[in-house]
Amino acid sequence: MSRIGKRPIEVPAGVIVSIDPGRVTVSGPKGELRQEVPARMKVAQEDGTVTITRPTERGEDRALHGLTRTLIANMVEGVTQGFEKRLEIQGVGYRATLQGSDLELQVGYSHPVRIKPREGVSFEVPVPTQVIVRGIDKQIVGQTAAEIRKVRPPEPYKGKGIRYEGEYVRRKVGKRA
Repeated sequence: MSRIGKRPIEVPAGVIVSIDPGRVTVSGPKGELRQEVPARMKVAQEDGTVTITRPTERGEDRALHGLTRTLIANMVEGVTQGFEKRLEIQGVGYRATLQGSDLELQVGYSHPVRIKPREGVSFEVPVPTQVIVRGIDKQIVGQTAAEIRKVRPPEPYKGKGIRYEGEYVRRKVGKRA
């Protein structure tokens, strides 16, 4: 018994989805993305929607079905709207600047830390304590933001460091006299 995905993916106008065995390519106004898909999942396109069908109801197939659907949906969203991650920098003297396309962080080390953008990713620094990572591939944007956060993760006593926008940092009390 095969099952078609409950939520077919709507493809907006101007986005081209090409399906090859084991590979899906999505191109749109912001760029082009390719993704390998499991051969067992059947991907079909008809009248502006993409549907994924799984061969069986086994747990492994159900998991692959959801993963494949989400990956393709993220590709469609990426080439139309793009993705962004916002980071906040907290701490006295901590700041970020752009040096060309590179991001330069001054976060309490004896030297500034330079981060080069990956292909398809751009940095924006609207104010010295905020960094925006933008791109069309959700996975690369998230990985780049995680690497920036890793330079100086927020510490639990004063809360200084680099954190995602809106991230809650659990604070500790510290020493008592």
